[in-house]
Amino acid sequence: MRIIDAHIHLWEKGKPRGSHRQEPYSAEQALADMDAAGVAGAVIQPPAWDPDSNAIAIEAARKHPARFAILGNFPLDAPDGIQRVESWKSQPGMLGLRYIFNEPRQRDWLTGREMDWLWSTAQRCGCPVALAAASFLPAIGTVAERFPDLRLLIDHLGVPLGAQGDDAFRQIPDLERLARYPNVAIKATGAPAYATDAYPYRSIHDRLRRIFDTFGPRRFFWGTDITKMPCTWRQGVTMFTEELPWLSAEDKTFVMGDALCDWICWKR
Repeated sequence: MRIIDAHIHLWEKGKPRGSHRQEPYSAEQALADMDAAGVAGAVIQPPAWDPDSNAIAIEAARKHPARFAILGNFPLDAPDGIQRVESWKSQPGMLGLRYIFNEPRQRDWLTGREMDWLWSTAQRCGCPVALAAASFLPAIGTVAERFPDLRLLIDHLGVPLGAQGDDAFRQIPDLERLARYPNVAIKATGAPAYATDAYPYRSIHDRLRRIFDTFGPRRFFWGTDITKMPCTWRQGVTMFTEELPWLSAEDKTFVMGDALCDWICWKR
């Protein structure tokens, strides 16, 4: 089984918010940790706190193309945005885009026309877009419906930043409504941080199953966001591969890596 982590960060400077580790995390450190955990590859999401994080990710993917891919970003107010999207995937390892939408005006970006240039160009260029937009999940449906060939990924099970227990999963009805759009997938990333108990985090297993049953194995992607997890990378793996008996052997093949690679067209 090929294990691919859908969400990690690499950085050299800056201070992360919240519960992320505060020390820099390099490609070399990630590779050592991945090898110890049996993780074959990972998709880097360049973090906002390091302004050079896109370049760091590109260098990691250039050196290790079988181990790293990238969902990167650029400022959405850039005057050459369309041209950037058109050439985006020409960069080493760059397979798509990822943005955090958590401000009130960004709800309008999802429901209005201001960002049509982004959605339409990404759709035309086959450039998937990941969104951390837990407060605006219903609005993602507007984009999915208007741009049916644009592949969207919802970050972190749609869990609001810092939420745990029941509060972390109050958005499941919104996710269930989004699942009717075949171009929307879910990144099942960060799950251990949403639990209120210790490994194997049984307090959230039923919620994971409900979301999995809604999206199915080809639109439900395992991952960690390892630098803010309360567990080891290996435990992040075994939570899914050994502790969720409702995942069949075939399901695990898709959930743990194959489905993500298909979704973002990572030809490893």
